[in-house]
Amino acid sequence: MAELDGRVAVVTGGGRGLGRAIAEAYLREEARVVVTAARERDEIDALVSRWGDARAMAVVADVTDSAACDRAVAAAVGAFGGVDVLANNAGRGMKYVSPRFLDEPTRFWEIDPETWRLVIATNVTGPCLMTRAVVRWMVGAGPGGSIVNVSMNYDTMKRRGFSPYGPSKAALESASIISAQELAPEGIRLNVLLPGGATETGMIPDAVPGEARAGLLRPEIVGPPAVYLASDRSRHLTGHRLVATEWSPASPDGRAAAAGIGG
Repeated sequence: MAELDGRVAVVTGGGRGLGRAIAEAYLREEARVVVTAARERDEIDALVSRWGDARAMAVVADVTDSAACDRAVAAAVGAFGGVDVLANNAGRGMKYVSPRFLDEPTRFWEIDPETWRLVIATNVTGPCLMTRAVVRWMVGAGPGGSIVNVSMNYDTMKRRGFSPYGPSKAALESASIISAQELAPEGIRLNVLLPGGATETGMIPDAVPGEARAGLLRPEIVGPPAVYLASDRSRHLTGHRLVATEWSPASPDGRAAAAGIGG
């Protein structure tokens, strides 16, 4: 039997990059998956058409809108009977600040305030609103459930020229630590997953040369640990930070068991 057979997962930002890799990893393990996107309907529709309506559903939902988050959860419950797993992947990166952010860093006071608000709203408020919507269903349905928040390396959080993206992920990890503690009595697990290095996603500007792209991680690296965090194999794990480059079937917790999110 496939590892996630019978489970229902919601994956935000599931049309491309890390979100698509997570959604497809869940689908390969026989989960039914709702993929969301704020605008890119064609991308999530393409994923659904590949796997079929009985396995996947596309929902346009802006995670910064609490009503949209509630509608996405209601769609999952209506189509598939519930929600067992949430992967909070939707996010906005530095390309919204400047397409040249890698070689021409923008100083924080030069950033347009609306861009700052957009990144923080998507990367911090969005996961909190979607988690709120899913948790309200999970608590009502009974104990259990797994939430995965997608983050990034600590070094990137502190990197010069990476505001507001770096601060947004630092805030997400703080929220994850607090939420994991508050969810534990409900039997709901919450963990953080990150690739472990620069990854070939839509957040990398098109101008990055081919030789630089060759050294990037592939989004699929997060698939196996994302399945692990959604499965019963990780039912002992909550409030932990799992790095995909450190993950293997032989050492599924990586350094998480010793370090925890704050380690």
